[in-house]
Amino acid sequence: MNTVLFSILEEIEKSPSIMLFRHRRVDGDCVGATKGLKGVIKATWPEKDVYIIDDEKSEFLAFMGEDDEDVNDEIYRKSLAIVIDVGNSDRISNQKFSLCSPIIKIDHHIEREPYGDINWVEDYRSSACEMIAYFYSVFQDKLKITKEAATHIYTGMLTDSGRFQYDGVTGDTMRLAGLMIDQGIDMETLNAHLYMRDFDQLKFKAFIYENMCQTPGGVAYIHITKEMQAHFHLSFESASSAISSLSDIKGILCWLAFIDSEGGEIRVRLRSRFAHINTIAEKYHGGGHACASGATVYSLDEMANLISDCDKHIKEYKAAHTGWM
Repeated sequence: MNTVLFSILEEIEKSPSIMLFRHRRVDGDCVGATKGLKGVIKATWPEKDVYIIDDEKSEFLAFMGEDDEDVNDEIYRKSLAIVIDVGNSDRISNQKFSLCSPIIKIDHHIEREPYGDINWVEDYRSSACEMIAYFYSVFQDKLKITKEAATHIYTGMLTDSGRFQYDGVTGDTMRLAGLMIDQGIDMETLNAHLYMRDFDQLKFKAFIYENMCQTPGGVAYIHITKEMQAHFHLSFESASSAISSLSDIKGILCWLAFIDSEGGEIRVRLRSRFAHINTIAEKYHGGGHACASGATVYSLDEMANLISDCDKHIKEYKAAHTGWM
């Protein structure tokens, strides 16, 4: 068994105050992992102070509840920090994490910056929530879990794996998901929160299919401009969901959603099947998983270059491989 897990448990056991941190532009995995681990810690040690302090809000994840109010810097300085689902320290949403000591990093992205005093990184895991579920499973004799904490953890496992469809899902993933379900998760209510859509969102999905573009090599993409976001009453988060609508087109091995942001830059969601695209994302101010990454471009010309790079990559992949459908 990995000795780093014992080190993490030891730090949690001896720390009266613990602060949990996650990445900017929150998603189901980072929210589920932080809230889930907080629930496990509080159920096991009710006397501990455990905080999640993050100014970023998510309409999509509002059903998971509010975070904590900010505290003074002295609380940070006397707290253990556990940063979850963040590969690079500059992507941590609350930069006051650096006031804490020690710092534990728990992450499932390709290792680029070991910023923690303790680093538990397993890039083959389908989600950070899977790692939290595994941590709980290893120490079930010592740790307690609640139905709410299990629901948070399962939510991140479900969303970050695309309902257990993406590369990285293993038998262990499913067994750990089952362990969470066994805590009494209300699956029907959870799925309603995650997958029911307003009619405007469905109209937006239809618009995506009418206006998406494809390259000769097999890349699908769409640019969600500020005007489109205003027309369909989309938050940035809702606009980013366009990426999932492009995932099931036969012959398309890479799909991209470009979303105008308020700062003027264009955020990019990159996804792929079989062919790895994280190195392309790194070229364009981003990175992430082999088949699921993010990037940023700053002009339409740079956008065109990114599309061209992906198209070339997919053409080369198709030429060198069979069985990609």
